[in-house]
Amino acid sequence: MSTTTTTTNTTSTAYEGFTAEERAAMKDHAQELKRAARRSPADKAAQAERDVLAKIAEMGDEDRVLAERVHAVVTAAAPALAPKLWYGMPAYTLDGTLVCHFQSAAKFKTRYATLGFSDRATLDDGTMWPVAFALTEVTPEVEARISALVKQAVS
Repeated sequence: MSTTTTTTNTTSTAYEGFTAEERAAMKDHAQELKRAARRSPADKAAQAERDVLAKIAEMGDEDRVLAERVHAVVTAAAPALAPKLWYGMPAYTLDGTLVCHFQSAAKFKTRYATLGFSDRATLDDGTMWPVAFALTEVTPEVEARISALVKQAVS
């Protein structure tokens, strides 16, 4: 008669849920949707831009400087994009669909801010292309690159 011993793996990682930053972003998004639903159609766009500018103003110095420049470049390069908040981040939409967004470094405690693009952005280049870019400084060269990307994204 043989005896079989079964052991279980106790070193597996357990799912611990969303991080505090992720939960905060989801709460931000829920509040954004509630506020948007209460607004009159005539005031939605203007208030959405005010919300974006207010969110940028709340950021720490480094993120705020980057976000202000990104906002200025995006709105100048593609006036058809409408600013709005998206999960508590400045974002830009075309016909109500997200095209790009700015994520501050502080938002998820990362070492750099990012400029991200959705699948709506037409940045296609072969079979693989970047859709997020790390930002540590917005130089004239970076502004030109952002402008070109945003213009391509809405073309």
